[in-house]
Amino acid sequence: MSVFLSSVSGVLIILIMVVIGYILAEKKWFDENSTRLLSKLVTQIALPAYMITTIMRDFTAHDLKTLLPDLRYPVISMLILFALSFAVSNALHIKKSHAGLFSSMFFNSNTVFVGLPINLALFGDKSLPYVLVYYMANTTFFWTLGVYLIQKDGMGKVKIDIWTTVKKVFSPPLMGFVVGVIFVILHIKLPAFIVSDLDYIGGLTIPLSMLFIGIAVSNAGISRMRLNPDSLGIIIGRFIFSPILMMILVLPSSMSDLMKQVFILQAAMPVMTNAPVVSKLYDADADYAAIMVTETTLLSIIVVPILMVIIKTMI
Repeated sequence: MSVFLSSVSGVLIILIMVVIGYILAEKKWFDENSTRLLSKLVTQIALPAYMITTIMRDFTAHDLKTLLPDLRYPVISMLILFALSFAVSNALHIKKSHAGLFSSMFFNSNTVFVGLPINLALFGDKSLPYVLVYYMANTTFFWTLGVYLIQKDGMGKVKIDIWTTVKKVFSPPLMGFVVGVIFVILHIKLPAFIVSDLDYIGGLTIPLSMLFIGIAVSNAGISRMRLNPDSLGIIIGRFIFSPILMMILVLPSSMSDLMKQVFILQAAMPVMTNAPVVSKLYDADADYAAIMVTETTLLSIIVVPILMVIIKTMI
């Protein structure tokens, strides 16, 4: 019971900030430009700073060297989910115009805007590198295979811009992680005033992320949520197939218990907030993607405490 209450408490910390973002968006405090600005502030400024300071403060070179081999678990999981998405799509008779977007949302999760704050609320800063390992796999799959599938829906023909893809994969958060790792391995110490600046800027990560999610929920519109085969398949994929598959992969492994918990929780995160943006860019069904972001984000508030109880009984 204490695990459930602790998980509920962690989720409530996040939920209150999401609700504030939602209310402010409903009151028209934010427009489309504000949303873009918040996204950029989190991914390009706050999160990289947070990565650098946390990695340098909480981890040794030995800790970091043991992380990368475990990247194979999220990679294997996403490949299996990708294959499974087609079987589920056929079984539920998903619209042809949604097929690629459905698959993309089925196997990619929101590892930064929802996953990072929830893991930090539940496990603290020690979870950060494990969140980042999962993020590395997730962002690579989304900006390659995921975008390919979405393009196919909207344009029929697919044209992948290699340079754009590389820039998306090697994003500022990942580069912040890499810089932090390099500093730790080379035993580089930053001046105290720079560390303080990075701490202050990095502290914006969680509140701005949650405000962004609240605004996204408002923009999508709660009243538009529906339970139909197109949405049910994504919900099953995100909250049932994905965490169960990750459990099967990591429970027999020798990785730390914390890493197992983070990987399972990251696997059960909602649909990526980038899905509607990319859908709009390539003339796929952006409304469908936005509704799925909203539905899965709201459902994750219920799913996370239940999943944490299950994880604690097994690990």
